[in-house]
Amino acid sequence: MQPPPDPHYRHRFPAEIISHAVWLYHVFSLSLRDVELLLAQRGVVVSYETVRRWCRKFGQSFADRLRRRRPRPGDKWHMDEVFIRLQGVQHYLWRAVDQDGVVLDILVQERRDAKAAKRFFRRLLKGLHYAPRVIVTDKLRSYGVAKRHLLPGVEHRQSRYLTDIFDKLFFVWCYCDWARVTAWRRAGVGMRARRAPMTDVSCLRRPCADPA
Repeated sequence: MQPPPDPHYRHRFPAEIISHAVWLYHVFSLSLRDVELLLAQRGVVVSYETVRRWCRKFGQSFADRLRRRRPRPGDKWHMDEVFIRLQGVQHYLWRAVDQDGVVLDILVQERRDAKAAKRFFRRLLKGLHYAPRVIVTDKLRSYGVAKRHLLPGVEHRQSRYLTDIFDKLFFVWCYCDWARVTAWRRAGVGMRARRAPMTDVSCLRRPCADPA
């Protein structure tokens, strides 16, 4: 039996550098040019367009690897949905976290009916491979339909006040993003750093471990 082909075959840089670049971009909310500058400071001269191609090609595989390595989330799931607009069209962002605020999954859908709720439940169960002890939602009836079909033995608590965990997490996430941007700017990775000349060579909700 032949081993699977190496996805890094015919790339100029080794897998460790590609992995580190993708990790920097996704974990620390940096721009592509910030990643380019950080790599240049470490002697790796590469364009931001190459970093973009790396992220598109390897980002999902690295995310899957990190998801398999993370500890099992809690058994109490909080779910809700919020209105968002994408290119002027209204959509619904379905989201789920556990009792500790760990993001379980998100899904953007055009509706919030029973069919959409079932799809979100199936996505959660497929990705986590275990059923919760309790689910907490608002009073949207679609949750009750999906729960009866997919999680009949799970306790279901419905209240408009029990999902305020998302409001608390929203302020935490905003503060973390602000603190992260402030730290990078103090380190010289910001608008002032982007004015520095760069050599272009065409060719590469909590901190996570480097997947490399």
